[in-house]
Amino acid sequence: MSSKGILVLTPFFSPNTGGVETHLDDLVEYLAKKSYQVYVLTYQPLMNNIQAQSVERKQNLEIRRIKWFRGNLFSRFEPYPVLQFLYLVPRLLVATIGFMLKHKNDIDVIHAQGISAAFVARIIKFLFRKRTVVSTHAVYGWLYNMKSGSFFAKIMKCIFNSFDRVLTLSNQSRNELIKIGINPKKVVVYRYWVNQNSFKPLDKNLSKKELGYEGKFVVLFVGRLIKCKGIMTLLNVIEKNKDNKDIAFVFIGEGPLSEKLVEAEIANKSIFFLGRINNNNLPLYYNAADVVIMPSQYEEGYGRVLLEAFSCGVPVIAAKRGGITEVVNDSVGILIEPDEKGINQALKSLLEDRNRLKVLAGNCRLHAEKVCGFNNALVIEESYN
Repeated sequence: MSSKGILVLTPFFSPNTGGVETHLDDLVEYLAKKSYQVYVLTYQPLMNNIQAQSVERKQNLEIRRIKWFRGNLFSRFEPYPVLQFLYLVPRLLVATIGFMLKHKNDIDVIHAQGISAAFVARIIKFLFRKRTVVSTHAVYGWLYNMKSGSFFAKIMKCIFNSFDRVLTLSNQSRNELIKIGINPKKVVVYRYWVNQNSFKPLDKNLSKKELGYEGKFVVLFVGRLIKCKGIMTLLNVIEKNKDNKDIAFVFIGEGPLSEKLVEAEIANKSIFFLGRINNNNLPLYYNAADVVIMPSQYEEGYGRVLLEAFSCGVPVIAAKRGGITEVVNDSVGILIEPDEKGINQALKSLLEDRNRLKVLAGNCRLHAEKVCGFNNALVIEESYN
């Protein structure tokens, strides 16, 4: 058990929704139970209009949320990574310096989440001489020019090499960072984990009945409602399958494309848009699904949704993108090109071959137990030493 003080530095934290936010909830809960004193410094939710507590205290955990301009600016800046960086960094830097001036003797390790927080942590390391760890949650090549010697590669090399440990979600991400000059000895692959006691198989027919999808083949999407998640492509596929009354396409999430989903639900009776669902209630929706779909158009870091689906015994249709390929194989799902043809073919194959669907589903729970148990938390914990 430890009494170390850990500062988790992140622009995004619950009640923001997303895989990263859920992972961070799991992380701080794990650390607090291990008797670390955990501080979280973050913004008030930038991706929704929820007003959370400015200061939230639980046993061994203190969360401080900073006020900042909202209006969904982060999503609007999505095509311009530099603007996103400039939007996130300055206020977080000022708040972190203020926090450290008051609590420098309470903090042993600063754990930054993503590039913006990493930039802040690098300056804090210089000022306060603390051990620093950074977790990446994406494959950055699709966002930035990551060729060795490019401007962004030089910046990232300068930032990440200052850290004591760099944690990446996939081997692809690790190799990408090493290629631009990050010290290989510092770069370690970690994984998200899922509470197998909460996310577990339930009776599928009863789950469908409880949610009103009885007799339907349920295709479930869970995630942020943004273009690069493949939402518009999936809606085009649904439009072409609207005559099939046996399929229900269920969407859970929030984001800039929420209005599009509302419009689509009105126009198409096979679409069910549920918006934000509390994480504690998600297992029921996974268990009502026959397949979970993740048609991402970009290099996903890993895809926590996939781990939650597998834990509930649900196979997936997922894009051949980024870290997804390191967690999905043909025993538990179908990897596709995330275009209309790829999605259509995969859905058709599972609709027509229910025996194959049953075999895939039967493999999922065991696969989850192998790849996303609590042992993954030890990789992060060891980086603090």
